[in-house]
Amino acid sequence: MRLYLLRLGTIAGLEAPVPGYLIRTDEGVNVLVDTGAPVDPSPGARIRVDAGQDVVTTLASLGLTADDISYVVCSHLDPDHSGFHASFPGAEFVIQREHYELARSGGDPRFEATRALWDLPGLNYRTVDGDTELLPGIELLESGGHVPGHQSVLVRLPETGPVLLAVDAIPMAIAMDPDDRPVFPFDQDEKAVRESTRKLIGVAFDENALIVHGHDAKQWESLRVAPEYYA
Repeated sequence: MRLYLLRLGTIAGLEAPVPGYLIRTDEGVNVLVDTGAPVDPSPGARIRVDAGQDVVTTLASLGLTADDISYVVCSHLDPDHSGFHASFPGAEFVIQREHYELARSGGDPRFEATRALWDLPGLNYRTVDGDTELLPGIELLESGGHVPGHQSVLVRLPETGPVLLAVDAIPMAIAMDPDDRPVFPFDQDEKAVRESTRKLIGVAFDENALIVHGHDAKQWESLRVAPEYYA
């Protein structure tokens, strides 16, 4: 099994990564976690996607096409994580039921504004409830708070050992303390944010896992980013 960390853009000002992740199993199944941000060429765009950084081109640099992706794990449907869902019509999208139903209800303008990116005819969504084993060695961990039904991913690699993709539940290393961590502007529920942080830190401690933060510019400088990988 291999884990590729994909840099699919940059958050302007913070110079922080827009992350995606590719997991390639021993059986040849390709699992994509998040599809990155849509390309916005307008001056002053909040997210910059440089030439070659979109998820389809990034996968092509690894020898894969969109048709090679069997699963797309949706951490959540914020635009910087769901901008290229339309490029994977043959994949099964796996998402927490709570999050999917909230987004589809139209009750949150945050998701309604970007609905055209992810609520598309023909896309195959499978909803799950809580912590779920997707495939052997790949576990989805419910970690709401940033948004209801956010999910993180634990990957158990044969050489590296467990890697916890915290995504936006713990987006930066400064948010590792569940009691004292900052609550960021896009976090919707402070109590749930702190509970999810405590949960993920506990999982990482029990598993002796490397935690990958979704938007930590400094950490990503020290990580193996595609085409390098963790095995």
